[in-house]
Amino acid sequence: MQNHQAGQAVPGKARLSGRDKLALVGLACAAFIFNTSEFIPIGLLSDIARDFGVTEARAGLLISVYAWAVMLLSLPLMMLVSRVELKRLMVGLTLLFAVFQLLSAVAPGYYALMLARIGVACTHAVFWSIVSPLAVRLVPDRFRPLALSVIVTGSSVAMVFGLPLGRVIGLYVGWRTTFQCIGAFAFLVCVYLACVLPRVPSRGGFSPRKLPVLLKNPLLVGIYALTLGVAGAYFTGYSYIEPFLKQVAGMTDEGVTSTLMLFGGMGIAGSVAFSRWYGQHARGFMTLVLLGMAASLALLRPAAELVPAVVSLCALWGMVATAFNVSLQSEIIAHSPQDATAVSMSIFSGIFNLGIGCGTWVGGAACTHLSIASVGYVGGAIALAAFAFWRWRVSRLLAGAKGV
Repeated sequence: MQNHQAGQAVPGKARLSGRDKLALVGLACAAFIFNTSEFIPIGLLSDIARDFGVTEARAGLLISVYAWAVMLLSLPLMMLVSRVELKRLMVGLTLLFAVFQLLSAVAPGYYALMLARIGVACTHAVFWSIVSPLAVRLVPDRFRPLALSVIVTGSSVAMVFGLPLGRVIGLYVGWRTTFQCIGAFAFLVCVYLACVLPRVPSRGGFSPRKLPVLLKNPLLVGIYALTLGVAGAYFTGYSYIEPFLKQVAGMTDEGVTSTLMLFGGMGIAGSVAFSRWYGQHARGFMTLVLLGMAASLALLRPAAELVPAVVSLCALWGMVATAFNVSLQSEIIAHSPQDATAVSMSIFSGIFNLGIGCGTWVGGAACTHLSIASVGYVGGAIALAAFAFWRWRVSRLLAGAKGV
């Protein structure tokens, strides 16, 4: 086994090997399918609600409960499997993921679908804890930003093609077929990963007794708190973007699908911007990203008066959302002990999904007690609070850690 596959840089190596590239492509495909699955109910919310005879707010609980399951299970599941060799773990997770997708497709009722989605959430909880640390261990140190960008690009492509394509399939042949297609593609990804991933040994088990070391790191704690605020703000609006665009902006089904594709496509732009500018201008980059997030939400309702305006705003929103995600992952990996990187990422994943669940719940409450047109204002207020926390707490801790 080559040294860089064990997590060590290869001295003097100037470029990625062919096997490195194939492995990163496989992980990007896995990120694509996992991200597609997580958010596919957003694009099919109205159809699922109608099929089961429930309100859109109740159908939105499929997103909230999924996110809360990931929140609760990320850390305990990651500690449970922390000694498993990473290739075996990744292949096994993808296989289980495919099985639960097929169970979702045949769910006879709302609660059966909920249980199947919780099963998917269990695989999600571990996958997003290990995929970024695994990606950076596959390559020499100088290529680590590229490896992270590839994983995030896989997630963004899910928003460009996965979610809209799943929505189109759902519109024309039913939402169940969408889950069947996701399951079938996951089986193919599983086989590909089994063929191209090198063996990457675990760095050993993680004892709960080591958790205080992580939680005493003020920068990590600040990043986790910022994650909760921004994820909550983002999903207060984004979880209901499909009915918002239809009911408030008056867009057609085709227009909604195109907008969701653009939203995801701009995530790729956010990933590219991160790889190009974040290393030299981390604090300024994050400040612009958070201001962009707050503006995208706060201006959502006024922009809905003109279709080009709301489409442009969604494009900005998609770009800054991805840039935020990859920036924080980079900082967590950089400031965590080597033997605790996966656990640090599992905490990040859990807190991010707590934000998803809380944001979806807040957005649902806004829809129920105010109107669906209000979700942007509510999310924007949360995003502004998160920006204030960044400006007066996390930004200063980051400057101190970097010696600025």
